Amino acid sequence: MLPTPMFIQNIGLPGLLLIAVVVLVLFGRGKISNLMGEVGKGITSFKKGVAEGKDELESASGDDAKDVTPEKDKTSV
Repeated sequence: MLPTPMFIQNIGLPGLLLIAVVVLVLFGRGKISNLMGEVGKGITSFKKGVAEGKDELESASGDDAKDVTPEKDKTSV
């Protein structure tokens, strides 16, 4: 695993606030708001897709299960 660079370890709360202010000034409140809305929609869509995939796998696994025991062994058990 790669070591974390020294400047990232020492950012702290004031550094994070400064970065947030600079991003806000550069992009403006409207663009950041739109971006966060799109991120939220993407997360929701991802969760919905995962749930649908899980449901599809569960329903498909029940349909494919069949007994493959030879007939002569079924009667002896």
